[in-house]
Amino acid sequence: MDYNILKSLHIIFVVTWFAGLFYIFRLFVYHAEALKMEEPQQSILTAQYKIMERRLWYIITWPSCVLTLLFGIGLLVKMPVYLSQPWMHLKLFFIFCLLLYQWKGQRIYTSIINGKFEDSSIRMRFWNEVGTLLLVAIVFIVVNKDSISWIWGSLSLLSLGVGMTVVIKGYQKIRTQKKLKQ
Repeated sequence: MDYNILKSLHIIFVVTWFAGLFYIFRLFVYHAEALKMEEPQQSILTAQYKIMERRLWYIITWPSCVLTLLFGIGLLVKMPVYLSQPWMHLKLFFIFCLLLYQWKGQRIYTSIINGKFEDSSIRMRFWNEVGTLLLVAIVFIVVNKDSISWIWGSLSLLSLGVGMTVVIKGYQKIRTQKKLKQ
């Protein structure tokens, strides 16, 4: 297969994989919030979220993960010189982290299916942002390759993570205050 076709397919499935990861963790946030509601609303919403989560996880997210990896391996077979370049080592490290993130999503999904989901919506919000950090890291590595300092890149990623934490905590505080006013 032509290198550019492989690259195009790889990028397409990276996009759909991340779309699935972003949405599944958002559904986990909503699922956690639904579990705190009164009946019958709780049962109605959690049943619907289970359907949505199952379809998203097994029809979009997992197939996209597998196809991304297969097309990525195909690219490395076509251009094995990339394996000797430091930026690729760092990218592969973040891909490994992304696979751990996928594994965490599978564990959360399994706990939901088994009726043992006890995580809070705030914890799920934090997990939701991990995908953003991984996406930013991977894109900057691939686009900039060796043109940026790893120190500045790492500090920027850390700053982004801290900023996201502040925003999530601020959002939680605002929601708590609104509930107290009601």
